[in-house]
Amino acid sequence: MATRTAIEKRARARAEYGAFLAACPSRQLLDRISDKWVALVLAALGRDGPDGDAGPQVMRYSELSRRLAGVSQKMLTQTLRALERDGLVVRTVTPTVPVTVTYELTDLGLSLHTLTRGIKDWAEAHMDEVYANRERYDAH
Repeated sequence: MATRTAIEKRARARAEYGAFLAACPSRQLLDRISDKWVALVLAALGRDGPDGDAGPQVMRYSELSRRLAGVSQKMLTQTLRALERDGLVVRTVTPTVPVTVTYELTDLGLSLHTLTRGIKDWAEAHMDEVYANRERYDAH
């Protein structure tokens, strides 16, 4: 019986990914990216140019905290750590007084930003319709 290297095992698993399968690891990733704070952090760290091209934006922790009204320090820290672990965000520490810590989307994070930004824009554009539908539903 031949043994498989870790790379071969990952390649085989990749070929078998299917989010509808209960044991698929992509479900964990879907859980992560469907979190509201993840979507908002990705939207905040991405910048849409005038020609529609997206680009990363470097932000300090305090800037992100101010931009994301209602996020607790604990939740923002946990979210940023998870995004860094997944390779979606890079954290840069600059040894100044006081220390400067910035966050920026990686190329992988930027590719996801494009999708989450669209969902955010859709939610903002269609909220009135959703409210009207909720009122009609609740009236029954």
